[in-house]
Amino acid sequence: MLKFLSRMERTRSLIIIGFAILMAASLVFFYAPRGDNAAATADRTEVLASVGDEEITVGDVLLRLRNDRSKLSRQAAQRVINQMLPELILVHEAKRLGLTASDAEVAEVIRKNQKGASGEVDVKSYMDRIGDVTRYEESIRDELIADKMRSLITASVTISEDELQSTFERRNTIFDLVYVPIAVDKVAERINPTDQELRDYYEQNKNAFNVTVPQKKIRYIFVSQDKQYEKVQIPEEKIRTAFEQLDEKNKSAGVEVQQIVLKVARPDLDNGVRAKAEALVAELRKGGKVTQEAFAEVARGQSEDPATAKNGGMLPKPYKVNPNKPDALYDRMVDLTEDTITDAIKYGSVWYIMRRGKDVQKTYEDAKPDLLPSLRNSAAYDAASLIAQRVSERLKETKDIQKVAQEFAAEANMKPAEMIRETPYVVPGDEVPEIGSSKQFEDGIEPLVNVNDVGERTPIKKGFAIPMLIDKKEPGIPEFGDIKGKVLKTFRMERAKAQVEETARNLTSSAGGAANLKAAAEKLGLEAKTATQYSVGFPLGEIYEVAASESVILNMDEGAVNFVKMGERWVVVGATKKEKANLAEFAQQHDVLMQRALDERRGLVFADYMIAIRRRLESEGKIKIHEDQLAKLGDEPPPPAITMPQQQIPQQQTITLPQQPPSDRPTK
Repeated sequence: MLKFLSRMERTRSLIIIGFAILMAASLVFFYAPRGDNAAATADRTEVLASVGDEEITVGDVLLRLRNDRSKLSRQAAQRVINQMLPELILVHEAKRLGLTASDAEVAEVIRKNQKGASGEVDVKSYMDRIGDVTRYEESIRDELIADKMRSLITASVTISEDELQSTFERRNTIFDLVYVPIAVDKVAERINPTDQELRDYYEQNKNAFNVTVPQKKIRYIFVSQDKQYEKVQIPEEKIRTAFEQLDEKNKSAGVEVQQIVLKVARPDLDNGVRAKAEALVAELRKGGKVTQEAFAEVARGQSEDPATAKNGGMLPKPYKVNPNKPDALYDRMVDLTEDTITDAIKYGSVWYIMRRGKDVQKTYEDAKPDLLPSLRNSAAYDAASLIAQRVSERLKETKDIQKVAQEFAAEANMKPAEMIRETPYVVPGDEVPEIGSSKQFEDGIEPLVNVNDVGERTPIKKGFAIPMLIDKKEPGIPEFGDIKGKVLKTFRMERAKAQVEETARNLTSSAGGAANLKAAAEKLGLEAKTATQYSVGFPLGEIYEVAASESVILNMDEGAVNFVKMGERWVVVGATKKEKANLAEFAQQHDVLMQRALDERRGLVFADYMIAIRRRLESEGKIKIHEDQLAKLGDEPPPPAITMPQQQIPQQQTITLPQQPPSDRPTK
């Protein structure tokens, strides 16, 4: 054990936003002191991931999961690995550069964290509480090394006074805008060439339409899945059987979630709100499990979300993870056990405390509206597939599409004319009318070599096709009539690309000011949209590629109209109102703004450095994820909760990197 004699101030880590804060907080959280029960989890030495000689074991993952009593599973382990990898990368790189922490520095940190009410460290109590003293002290050393590494990376970051003021003005100049997006495809829709213009274009660009594979003209019988859906009936007993066969995961309606919401009115109040949130967490956890009633009482008195506070913080319906929205705020609730709460969590400009309630199971009546369409879709697909198979067999016998369509029309719930379709001459990659670009259709017609060859049933959009080759042309330049649709599409897009900037210029000059922009746009068949209280750097409605627009918009006077390219489209912008940044407020907030700007810059520099290191280590094969060990993880009960003095339990903070530039705009 280290000697508790040396007296040195602990090296303080720089305050770095986002990625840097996340790693610093999680390092402290992971290496918090633990009792004997928690120490036992460190015996799980199976390696799940590694960075050089630094490893993440099952024991490490269990220790991470202990605070919220989450179960060990592959999903939970993967989440912990994703959190820990940046830490290991940082420590690995620091050690490579020779950064170390002395025994005296480690001892000072331990002394500060472990001193009792008397102000001194009870060594025996410390050793009993920690368990694996060597491992804990080495973790403190790694944390100090990581602090030094961050300091080294960001030491040279500076912000000039001109840059600070310019940033303030940029973020705090407010506009009301009218804007008109002009996309190439929208301009293309309005281009209607004459037949002669298309023929001339074709003649001038024949070589561009040359094809190197045979062109095939296909007539096919279409069997609609939608028409089968209209007629198929699902017996009640089949729906009930499907419900009974659902696994527990699919029967789940979600989990009950209660929340306490504490809003941050201004950036300078954030620390105070955080302290309040952490105090509420500590108070709620005093009794171990947190009951619905205990949490509800606090939520009614403290939560700043009126919609849920009046109901004791309860969300209006059970929460279920949406796989299409990863890292959603409430996703973490699924991994908690019942009657436990999260630490204080920062999400956007709000602090949350959340409680996981009971699992809610769907009743049969709840599940039926979801099961019935699925069962009908499945039955309709099967019915259409069987009909299509028989159509294919019959068409191969007769080679008569009209006759076969008439034979199967009633069963297909279609008219014969609906079933018979025909394509133009097509080659792989073409957009086929009523089918689109379909690899399955291309594969289905690929074996058809001779006229009247019939293919197998082929899945296409909304049903099945049974194709028959009715004509073929050898590779070469197609005739104009055979590819008129393709010529039109190519002509339109080419002209539109040339006209879209001109359209933006003409609209800008003809508008006669921002107040008239909407009317001028409508005359051209374009849609004008509005944005109020807009500051540059943020998305403009659905447009996210706004970097190029910043200087154009900032330099606009009230009433002015201008145009700028944003991504693949041109946008005409009119400023109906402009409120310049208040430089008196800039002077008042100067020191806070400077610190925030430094933090942001340091965070970006640090994040860029870490990305570069990770890429290098990955290319060198030094970052390894052991999928074989991850695959073995099943659900295991959470480790026992650890009861410790409040000052010795570091609070874990969840950091969400901003999706939009942070605003220095003062609250008025």
